[in-house]
Amino acid sequence: MTASMTAFSRQEAVFDWGTISWEVRSVNQRYLEPNFRLPENFRELEFAFRDVLRKKINRGKLECQLRFQGVDKAATNLTINPNNAQALANAINTLGTWFKDLDPANPLDILKWPGILSEEGSDFEVMKKAVVELFNQSVDELIQVRLREGAQLKDIIEQRLDAIDTIVVEVQAKLPEIIAAQKQNLLDKLDAAKVDLDPMRVEAEIVLLAQKADVAEELDRLATHTKEVRRQLQQKGPIGRRLDFLMQELNREANTLSSKSIVVETTQSAVELKVLIEQMREQIQNIE
Repeated sequence: MTASMTAFSRQEAVFDWGTISWEVRSVNQRYLEPNFRLPENFRELEFAFRDVLRKKINRGKLECQLRFQGVDKAATNLTINPNNAQALANAINTLGTWFKDLDPANPLDILKWPGILSEEGSDFEVMKKAVVELFNQSVDELIQVRLREGAQLKDIIEQRLDAIDTIVVEVQAKLPEIIAAQKQNLLDKLDAAKVDLDPMRVEAEIVLLAQKADVAEELDRLATHTKEVRRQLQQKGPIGRRLDFLMQELNREANTLSSKSIVVETTQSAVELKVLIEQMREQIQNIE
C-alpha cells in the first residue's frame, strides 16, 4: 500500500506511578532519520526505540518525544522496615545504657535514617516496559496515518496518469493527420515557389519531415511508463524512489516530444505533459 512520509501520532497512558505520553512526527526524507527527546531516566531505551522504527518504517525524518509525569511523592504510601527499625532501636537502647545523659531519640530523625523508611514505589522495569509498549502503539498509529494519506496521494497521482494517457491517445490519433498535413504543406510551398526539383530529392525531404514529425516511439514509451507507475502504486513496501525514477523517464519522453514537435498541437501536448509530470513528482516526494 502507498504510504506517505508525512504524519503525526500521539498516545498517552496513565498508571499509578505516573503518566507517559508519546508524540511522533514524520516528514519526507531520503533515508530513515529518527531523532529522540527523552527524559534522562529513559535515555537508555533509545536503542530499543530505534530498533522498533527500523523494523516498521523505511524512510522519513521522525521526531519522537516522550513526556513523563511521575506521581507526587507526597501521595505515595510510606512503609517502615521493621527489621531495620528494630536494629536501630536496639542500638539506641545500648547507647542509653552507656551514656546516661543522652537526649531522647527524635522520631523524625529516626525516619531519616537509611533503611528505616521505604517508599512503596513501582518497579522501574515495569515502567520501561510500559514506555516501550506505548511507543509501539504510537508508531503503529503513525503508520496508519501515513497509509491514509498515502491513499490520497495515490488517487492524485492516478488522476494525473489518466490525463497523461488521454493526451497520448489524442496525439497518437492525430499523428497520421499531422504527418500528411506537413507533407502537403511542403508540396504547396514548392509549388508556389515554382521551383523545379528532382522528384527523388522532394521524396527524400518528405521522408525526413515524416521522420521528424513521427513521435510514435515516444508516445509508446509514455504509455509504458504510466502503466509501470500504476503497477508500482499497487506494490507493498517502499516505492518512492522507483516512482521518482519513473518521473524522470516520463519527463525525458515529454522533452523529446517537445523537441520533435513541428505543429502547435504537439507542442501544447508536451507542455501539458510536463505540467502533469511535475505535479506527480511533487506528490511523490512524500511517498515512502
